[in-house]
Amino acid sequence: MKNHGIKKVVLAYSGGLDTSAIIPWLKENYDGCEVIACVVDIGQDRDDLHGVEQKALRSGASECYVVDLRETFIRDYVYPVLQTGALYEGSYLLGTSMARPLIAKALVDIAHKVGADALCHGATGKGNDQVRFESAWAALAPELKVIAPWREWDLRSREALLDYLKERDIPTTATLEKIYSRDENAWHISTEGGVLESPWNAANKDCWVWTVDPLNAPDEPEEVTVSVEKGRVVAVNGKTLTPFQCLEMLNQIGAKHGVGRVDIVENRLVGIKSRGCYETPGGTIMMAALRGVEQLVLDRDCFKWREQLGLEMSYVIYDGRWFAPLRRSLQAAAESLAEEVNGEVVLRLYKGQVTAIQKKSPNSLYNEDFATFGEDDVYDHSHAGGFIRLFSLSSRIRALNEKQ
Repeated sequence: MKNHGIKKVVLAYSGGLDTSAIIPWLKENYDGCEVIACVVDIGQDRDDLHGVEQKALRSGASECYVVDLRETFIRDYVYPVLQTGALYEGSYLLGTSMARPLIAKALVDIAHKVGADALCHGATGKGNDQVRFESAWAALAPELKVIAPWREWDLRSREALLDYLKERDIPTTATLEKIYSRDENAWHISTEGGVLESPWNAANKDCWVWTVDPLNAPDEPEEVTVSVEKGRVVAVNGKTLTPFQCLEMLNQIGAKHGVGRVDIVENRLVGIKSRGCYETPGGTIMMAALRGVEQLVLDRDCFKWREQLGLEMSYVIYDGRWFAPLRRSLQAAAESLAEEVNGEVVLRLYKGQVTAIQKKSPNSLYNEDFATFGEDDVYDHSHAGGFIRLFSLSSRIRALNEKQ
């Protein structure tokens, strides 16, 4: 038994097998410390939250806080990242990455409230989440000790965890039959493990949870109208909704048409490649709508800058640097660009695809008088010659030098 002067620990609790075992393990290995469980509701399966407080108490927690942060998650964490257009390695919409700093902050708030000495997470030593949790805690509460059981205990398998709980007569609904590792919140659901551990195996139907197989999606397309203000989705089909409500509605519509599936091999921060299937139906529609309005509003240099911000932000968020000055700086730039990103987009959903088919904005730089292929009175074609001569001047001088 360890004695580090820790009397009270706040645990990021899910009710799953790992965190159920962590509660008694902490009490046994940290001198009988008090364990406070914290469950952060960010839109995960409602069945996972049913009876979660009683489950935590039966596992040995002295208290269990359930904090509803669904609106906060979408409004203050997802929407800001969407403004930047961040996509990790070109396709991952960062569902887990955006959620971890919010959960970490919620634990710090509870720790300050109850006077805890330490914080604890159930992330493994192989993954990204340990970095995200602990980087956030370093920025928000460096005085609190961090406990990461997976880096300390000798429980190395699902069977060992189940035996550990059985020996202590702690009930669990977990079984050995669980094949996949999943993470779910309002924004997405991810699936790893099982057949996906070999990249040569095609994902089967069990790898997908939310979305209809695009092959089995409706044969008729569906059109959805999304309204955008300052780079944020504010209404769906003409109905003004909160950020979370917008996402809920678009999740339902998108899932029906098999929208938002990606099957990727990504580079984890710790150096391991991992394969996962991600489903982000509503988020995929939102991303398409925002980019559609940007096409009308942002000039060439601003659009290029926004893309650079998105690329940089994708790594910052994936790497768990939400509370770092760099993230705030990137965010400030994206918010500045988004000031005029207002408009409306009609998107067609069909067999897993999202296509923006109509778009308009009061701030649009698109002008039919200039863009037309027909006759116009606003553009003098002869002006293009001088522009091209100046634009290519360095190439002309280089060629002349070479001939001499």
